Amino acid sequence: MDTPVIIAIVVAVVLALLLVPVLIGVIKKNARREELERRAEQREEITEAGEQPAGRVETAVAIEQPESVPSRMQRLRERLATSGGFGKAILAIISRGDLSAGDWEELEDTLLMADMGLDSATEVMDSLRQRVKVENTKDPERVRELLREELLKLVDPTMDRSLNLTRAEDADGVVHPASVLMVGVNGTGKTTTVGKLARLLRADGKTVILGAADTFRAAAADQLETWGERVGVETVRSDKEGADPASVAFDAVHRADEEGVDVVLVDTAGRLQNKAGLMDELGKIKRVMERTAPVNEVLLVLDATTGQNGMQQARVFGEVTGITGIVLTKLDGTAKGGIVMSVQRELGVPVKLVGLGEGPDDLAPFDAEGFVDSILGN
Repeated sequence: MDTPVIIAIVVAVVLALLLVPVLIGVIKKNARREELERRAEQREEITEAGEQPAGRVETAVAIEQPESVPSRMQRLRERLATSGGFGKAILAIISRGDLSAGDWEELEDTLLMADMGLDSATEVMDSLRQRVKVENTKDPERVRELLREELLKLVDPTMDRSLNLTRAEDADGVVHPASVLMVGVNGTGKTTTVGKLARLLRADGKTVILGAADTFRAAAADQLETWGERVGVETVRSDKEGADPASVAFDAVHRADEEGVDVVLVDTAGRLQNKAGLMDELGKIKRVMERTAPVNEVLLVLDATTGQNGMQQARVFGEVTGITGIVLTKLDGTAKGGIVMSVQRELGVPVKLVGLGEGPDDLAPFDAEGFVDSILGN
């Protein structure tokens, strides 16, 4: 083989050995660039889809539009008027006209069975009998008007039933979210009430964060989170079973502070009023929340069907946390509506919200006059 040919072959081999690594590097770079571009496209798709970088897969939930406050108040008044209860029994007695001693006794018994309480029922009856006697009236309509006035005195329309949701400003001029602590015994529908209250506040244009401080009931945080998702409200929770509820409450308040929301609602585990340890823990939750700003409202959720037993609950919870208002659930279809009068008379704590039904918007501000008028069919 000629020398020039050999030289050409050697040069070609050398060039090939030099160029192959270069070509491989170019191919790898192109592949890497394509991989990065593909990942960037995926990130954009994830962002557009609103996927959260959490450990568990989130399913998008359609945001619902809660019913307006005036609309739900009107609907709940109508439902209360048709639910029966002790109002019909009262009207049946009054309609007899000239009331005998037996009729008056039956009327008082009806008020007592409605869980109005002995003192409240006695006060109403004594005053009503005296006024009927002074006016010398036997007209059922006039007796009903007088009874309405007496019941209104007990319900007291002048009590401030509005939720105090004023955001606090500290010494440095920093404005903090309003905070609401929900308390109560087991089985009153407390977590559901927190979810319904979030809907009520959203209907009023408030921004809200939920704190799932019921860490003892496994499904409580999931239940609350579901309520929040339905109206686009974030839930602060711990996935650790038996986590410190005070820590969860603190985290919720801190998150609300960071995000500048209007209100933080903190759910707590149901507890018996005669369990000192659990009640002390409730006091701790409140103290921890107040490291940021004072708690605006402590709402006790009471089941209206429990009657006078609810009074004992209210007293003990009031001593521990300083109750500012009552939420009465399951008020429809029960003869126990008298607890509205008794709880306010004995504790001086207003009923601020009432629940009548299982629907998501079946919670509304308590209307004292509307309540009495619904009872008496006005």
